[in-house]
Amino acid sequence: MNMQDTKTIRMSENVILVDADYIDYVAFQLSVQFERMIGRRIPQADLSQWAVNIALDGGLRPDGQNHETQVVLVHDQKQDRFENFHPSHYSEELDAQAFKDEQLGEFLINAYAVGEVLTKDDYLIDVIKTVCEHSEVKRLMIIPNAEQGESYARVSNALRDAPDDKRITVFTMQPMEGGNFRQEILGYSVMNALGISSSDLDIKN
Repeated sequence: MNMQDTKTIRMSENVILVDADYIDYVAFQLSVQFERMIGRRIPQADLSQWAVNIALDGGLRPDGQNHETQVVLVHDQKQDRFENFHPSHYSEELDAQAFKDEQLGEFLINAYAVGEVLTKDDYLIDVIKTVCEHSEVKRLMIIPNAEQGESYARVSNALRDAPDDKRITVFTMQPMEGGNFRQEILGYSVMNALGISSSDLDIKN
């Protein structure tokens, strides 16, 4: 979990850039909410299923081609694992690992720890700028912590001059002030990865 320069990130056709601590928080909040609502225990979210959901929401489609998607998990160096996703441990189970989805191709996972010298927001912005300079990246999907601090505003500003040939999607829990990118609701992908189905939402009186 050493802090690494953003230039070491491999540039795939698709890049999912994640504030990992934030999506862990979202999964926890949704788990608590729906356990009370539907009266059953919610298991940990499936990280691979979540990544596939995000790729689909970001515009990747099954087309018979062998696509490659890079998942970049940025987390506080004090946190060595997810609490609400599996696999969970950043360095032992996630960093430099990969999985293959039969329809969307290969997903490569890397985890990057940040601390006092470089904040998560700084790292996210550096990655965004680096990705926007690489023509081989066709889709960029970003999950910042839009609920606290200035992360969303900084991401929006960094994308102001993004190339028009990239499909860029920012995921938040509720609609935000727009920018030079698409927006999608983050909660749907997390709920699916938690195993919460549409039938669970049909609450009977």
